[in-house]
Amino acid sequence: MSQTVTDFEVHDIRFPTSEQLDGSDAMNPDPDYSAAYVVLSTAPTDGTDIEGHGFCFTIGRGNEVMAAAIEALRPYVVGRPVPRTAADLAALHRELTHDSQLRWLGPEKGVMHMAAGAVVNAAWDLAAKQAGRPVWQFLAEMTPEELVSLVDFRYLTDALTPDEALAILRAAEPGRAERAERLRAEGYPAYTTSPGWLGYTDDKLVRLAKEAVADGFTQIKLKVGGNLGDDVRRLALAREAVGPDVRIAVDANQRWDVADAVKWMTALAPYDPHWIEEPTSPDDILGHAAVRAGQPVKVATGEHVANRVVFKQLLQAGAVDFVQIDAARVAGVNENLAILLLAAKYGVPVCPHAGGVGLCELVQHLSMFDYVAVSGSWENRVIEYVDHLHEHFADPTVIESGRYAAPSSPGFSARMLPESIAAHRYPEGPVWQARRTPEEDDR
Repeated sequence: MSQTVTDFEVHDIRFPTSEQLDGSDAMNPDPDYSAAYVVLSTAPTDGTDIEGHGFCFTIGRGNEVMAAAIEALRPYVVGRPVPRTAADLAALHRELTHDSQLRWLGPEKGVMHMAAGAVVNAAWDLAAKQAGRPVWQFLAEMTPEELVSLVDFRYLTDALTPDEALAILRAAEPGRAERAERLRAEGYPAYTTSPGWLGYTDDKLVRLAKEAVADGFTQIKLKVGGNLGDDVRRLALAREAVGPDVRIAVDANQRWDVADAVKWMTALAPYDPHWIEEPTSPDDILGHAAVRAGQPVKVATGEHVANRVVFKQLLQAGAVDFVQIDAARVAGVNENLAILLLAAKYGVPVCPHAGGVGLCELVQHLSMFDYVAVSGSWENRVIEYVDHLHEHFADPTVIESGRYAAPSSPGFSARMLPESIAAHRYPEGPVWQARRTPEEDDR
C-alpha cells in the first residue's frame, strides 16, 4: 500500500511586528507579519514520519480568513497518496485550482488561489523531503518534459506555448551541473529592505544602510509614497550613506495614481533609484506601462500580481523591467514556474519579493532553480532579504556577504519550529494572550 497523507493541520500564526514598525510602508503602516500555516502529515512506512509544510503570508487581520480557505482544501489532500513525482504534483495543482465551485471565488486569484498555493507548496516540501533534496535541486533535476508538464498553459499560449517552454528548458539543460556547482560555491545575489521601512527614523535609516553595505549588500531598498518631501530627504540621506555605486531601489506599495507616480519619480530620479516597485495598482497593466514611459526610472512589480495571466499581460505590454514573483501569492511552485518561463521568453529579469515571514526561506529555491535550469543567469537578478523572524524556522535563510547560501536540507525550508507555532498561534498563544486588552477580556 502506498504511503498516504493522513492529517492536515492549519494554524493562524501572527507576529506583533507592528510594535517596532518592522515592515511598515505607505499603504501598510501597521503590519503584523503572519502566516496561515498548513502541515501535511504522513503515515510512516519505515519508521519515519515526514511532514510537508506550507503557508500564505498576510499582515495580521484577515489571517483567519486565509486559514479557513486552506482548511476548505482538506478533502483534496487527506487520504491522497503522498506526492513524489512531477505527475503527482501537477495533478494536485490542477485539482486544487480547477474545482469549479471554489474557483468561482477568484477565479484563480485572491484568498482561494493563495490557499491552493499554500497546499501546493506544502506538497512540494513533502515530495522534496521524500527525494532527499532541497526544492531548488529537486526541480532542477527534473527533465524539461517533466517541468513543462507541471505548468497550466491555459490562457498562456498566445504568449508562451508548451513547445516554446520546452525549448527554453532544453537550451539551459547542458549547463545545469556547472551552474549548480557555482551556486553552491558562491550563493545567489541578494538585496536588503531592512534599512528602508517607512516608520524608521532618519538616523536608523542611515545607520542600517551603512551596516548593509558593510555586510556585503550592493543593493538596498527604501519605502516611499507617504510624503514627497520626506521621500526626497530620505533618499538623499541614503544615497549619501551608501555612495554612488550601491543600488537603491524604492517601493511605493501601490500608493499612487499614474500621474502621481510620474511626478514623484521624476522628483526622486536625481538620486538614481534603481527601480520603482509597485508604483500603482498591481492589476493596472496599462498604468504600469504609462509609468514606465513617463519617467526615467525602471519599473518593477509582482508581489501582489494575482496570477500567471496578469504577469503575461505585463510582459506583453512592455510594462515592467523586473518581474517580482512571490512564493505565496499565486498558486504555488507550479504557477511560479509558469511565470519564470514567461519572463525567460521575454528576457526580463526575475527579482523576487521576500519581505515577510518565511518568504525569504521559500523564494530562494525558486530563484536558484531559475538560475540552474531556466534563465541560466543571475545578471541583474537579486532576491529580496529582510532580517527578521528567521529564527522561527528550522532551516532559516543564510546570508553570506550579501548573497543567499544555497539550501542543502531536503524540502522547501518552510518548517516553522513547534515552539514558535505554539507561542504565536492567534489568539490563544501566550504572545497574544499577553497583549489582550481589557475589552477583549470582557468579551
